Amino acid sequence: MKLLGIDVGTGGSRALVIDEAGRVTASATVEHAPFASPHAGWAEQDARDWWRASASAVREVFASGGVRAEEIACVGLTGQMHGAVLLDESDEPLRPSIIWCDLRTHEQCRAITERVGAERLIRLVMNPALEGFTLPKMLWVREREPEVWERVRSVLLPKDYVRLRLTGEKATDVADASGTLLFDVGRRRWSEEMLDLVGLDRALLPRAFESAEVAGRVSAAGAEATGLGEGTPVVAGAGDQAAGAVGMGLVRPGAISATIGTSGVVFAATGRPALDPKGRVHTFCHAVPRGWHVMGVTQGAGLSLRWFRDQFGAGKDDGRDPYERLAEEAAGVPPGSDGLLWAPYLMGERTPHLDPHARAALTGLTASHTRAHVVRAILEGVAFSLRDTLTVFAEMNVPVETIRLGGGGARSPLWRQIQADVYGRAVEVLAAEEGAAYGAALLAGVGAGAWASVDEACARSVRVSARVETDASASALLDGRYAAYRALYPALRAVEGR
Repeated sequence: MKLLGIDVGTGGSRALVIDEAGRVTASATVEHAPFASPHAGWAEQDARDWWRASASAVREVFASGGVRAEEIACVGLTGQMHGAVLLDESDEPLRPSIIWCDLRTHEQCRAITERVGAERLIRLVMNPALEGFTLPKMLWVREREPEVWERVRSVLLPKDYVRLRLTGEKATDVADASGTLLFDVGRRRWSEEMLDLVGLDRALLPRAFESAEVAGRVSAAGAEATGLGEGTPVVAGAGDQAAGAVGMGLVRPGAISATIGTSGVVFAATGRPALDPKGRVHTFCHAVPRGWHVMGVTQGAGLSLRWFRDQFGAGKDDGRDPYERLAEEAAGVPPGSDGLLWAPYLMGERTPHLDPHARAALTGLTASHTRAHVVRAILEGVAFSLRDTLTVFAEMNVPVETIRLGGGGARSPLWRQIQADVYGRAVEVLAAEEGAAYGAALLAGVGAGAWASVDEACARSVRVSARVETDASASALLDGRYAAYRALYPALRAVEGR
């Protein structure tokens, strides 16, 4: 038995195959066309390009010779959250999809909050109205493009458009639906009250399944496009954060991850729908039945280091990964970066400030600082921003027992140590960190009966390879620097006159 996970990301779609022991046997990634930004702060992609890339990635897996289509027992889907795919009566996209990082909906968010009430909004859907969520995007189209909205017959999330093309079924999962601002997270169902308040028809939305439930089967058209066998079951899957957490074994309360990609996410599994009354962290359904999770988001995490690389280079090219060269530079600088601080607000900030207008800053510069100091300050500043989420978790009494690292922050030995020292806790690194596609494949395994539960799938498949302990002296120093970091945001607002 083989299991296929498909991850519809922002930059590309990935297909990954695992066996019943959780070992990866084949994978392929096909890039998407770059997202369009016709105006400042806008971000749009063509949903049909997601399907093209996903189908191509699956075909590449089969072409590699490592797996045959008849071996695939089940398929799991995951992908970028919050996007709005608007379909007409023929299930064709009416316009480019507005994706997760689009910032155009500030007015719609304000209107939602005023109409519903900030406290009532948290009670109904457990999250504040933020630009990234799906509902504000729908309302923007309804207000700004009424001729398009009149033709809308259904709205899907990104991975669920791929599901539609693969199976012919309109469905989603409770974890991904939690990020729409239309989902009753506590009761794991669409919020009829919220739909009424914003004047939307429930018929626009797909049925929401638990993540490991079968939500469709590969259609004849889907089989022809991908090479999969017609009739192969497809589970509901999960949004990329919940699926990525499954892939890291984060299914029980106390399990935390800190993942640094373009953005950074601190994720905590919970046994109840833990709520922050201030809305600084997201409360979503988990991909585990009767499970929830909370997560905080840093918009400009790995983006900070990429921005530095793109603008100022990564040193002399010696054939190594440029990020490895940058980390080597920074390793020669002591903890605390000799007083240099980086506020990573290149794309505004979510946790804890909920401020799309926040701006980045490098402070404390002197003539003695070098490139290496700046790089280390960036690594530390991103870790400080992720610690902000842990601070909110502590206020919410969310248990923190283990912290597992993912993304670029897990691959760099220096960044691992910086995180352990900033968080003041040992951190764990996995033997194989395969991302959300791996979690989607594990969910497919539960749907196919390879494992009795998501917990069992993780226990049998996810392995820790290393544990990084804190350096007591560095941690004490960085604890003081974190206090200085916390003072940056209000100071920057004052400078900007806000």
